[in-house]
Amino acid sequence: MTLNPYLDIAPEVRHALDNGTPVVALESTIISHGMPYPQNVKTALMVEAEVRAHGAVPATIAIVNGRLKAGLSEADIEQLGRSGREVVKVSRRDVPFIVAAGATGATTVASTMIIAAMAGIRVFATGGIGGVHRGAQESFDVSADLQELARTPVAVVCAGAKSILDLRLTLEYLETHGVPVVGYQTSSLPAFFTRDSAFRVDYRLDTPAAIAQVLHAKWSMGLDGGMVIANPIPPEFAMPRDAIDAAIEQALAEAKAQGVGGKESTPFLLARVCELTGGDSLASNIQLVLNNARLASAIGASLLEAGRGTL
Repeated sequence: MTLNPYLDIAPEVRHALDNGTPVVALESTIISHGMPYPQNVKTALMVEAEVRAHGAVPATIAIVNGRLKAGLSEADIEQLGRSGREVVKVSRRDVPFIVAAGATGATTVASTMIIAAMAGIRVFATGGIGGVHRGAQESFDVSADLQELARTPVAVVCAGAKSILDLRLTLEYLETHGVPVVGYQTSSLPAFFTRDSAFRVDYRLDTPAAIAQVLHAKWSMGLDGGMVIANPIPPEFAMPRDAIDAAIEQALAEAKAQGVGGKESTPFLLARVCELTGGDSLASNIQLVLNNARLASAIGASLLEAGRGTL
């Protein structure tokens, strides 16, 4: 594979890719925009440690001084965490501008997928994907994550779509663009802080090996795009639906009143929901990311076995 000249792969990640060790991509907006400092740095390092504990190598992804990075140093993670929202939130459209300026940016789900695919990484663990925002009939506010899932061959392990979104329209958009939504040991779409919702997934698969077999078949046939692997938050960390729905409704009303929109809406809403739930949602957010890291590590290992024909 010819590597992109703007891409730097960390030595640990490069060694894993060359030697058949599973690699799990991790995003960096969760560090800069998803949590306050120092909890963001602590969580990022915890997630990396969780990936390693389950036999894979983490590749936290960002743009640092104009270089696309697949794998960050602890100093890089500390810088992103301390800088927080001063760091540019980078999606597909922003990548060439940040690179050309030699700047630093935190990658969303979409741009993390792009850089992961460049590096040859096929499995990515995050909290929740973006989607169609409530009121999109008027605002046309649809996350670039969804279009990236339709075009870039990376599987995204998440706790479903963020519950601040319009879940029905998000599923409709993914269906239109041929992106399968797989429930891991569930037939219901998880809604980030809660284990289920009123909506069903396209397919239920109950083992990492079964998921890997489908991914291997999809990509071996040359079919474009990724896959959403929806992994419910562990029951002991799930939040009561009534409490989270009330917090979300209040946060949405405040965002509208303050004119918050575009790529700033999700960080604003998540931070406000955290405040309204007394920090409970932040604790749940951390646990669901760790849970997704564990599953992504297992899928990564099974995907390598599928490629060797040993499943």
